[in-house]
Amino acid sequence: MNVLFHTDSFVWDQNGNMEVKNAHAAMLSNYEVFQLLTDLKEQKKDSGKSKHSAGQQNLNTIMYETLKYLSKTPCSRQRPEMVKAFLSTMMRHKLTKAEKLQLLNHRPRTAVEMQLMVEESEERLSEEQIEELIQTIAELLPGEDAATAEAETA
Repeated sequence: MNVLFHTDSFVWDQNGNMEVKNAHAAMLSNYEVFQLLTDLKEQKKDSGKSKHSAGQQNLNTIMYETLKYLSKTPCSRQRPEMVKAFLSTMMRHKLTKAEKLQLLNHRPRTAVEMQLMVEESEERLSEEQIEELIQTIAELLPGEDAATAEAETA
C-alpha cells in the first residue's frame, strides 16, 4: 500500500482507501468515524447480510444515526488530502493531539471558540496566532458555508 498519510488510528493510500492501523487507538476524528462507518455500510451492502439478532439491529441503528448526524457536518465533505494539509499546517503550532482533533472536528470561526478548544490559549497563543489558525482552518477545511453554496447552486 502506498501510504498517502496516516494518523494514530488509520492509514490512507493514494486511492483514498483507509486501513485500520491501530484498533485500540483512543482518539478518532469525525472524518475517520464517518469514513469507517461508510465503508462498513458498503461492505454490509455488498455481503447482502440481513439483520439477525437484536444486538445487530441495535448496532445497525447506532451506525445509521451516527452516519445521519455526521453526514450533516463538515466532516462529510473532508477528504484525506484536506486532513493531511490541516495536520501538516498544525505541526508548527504547539498544540496537543486532542486540541488538533477538536479544531479538525469543530472548525472554530472565532477567537472565543478557539479559546474553548485550546487549553490556556491566552498564554500559549498571541491574538495574531489565533487569527492565523482561524484563517487556516477556514481555508483548509470545508464548512457549512460550502454546503450552503452547493445547495444553492444545485
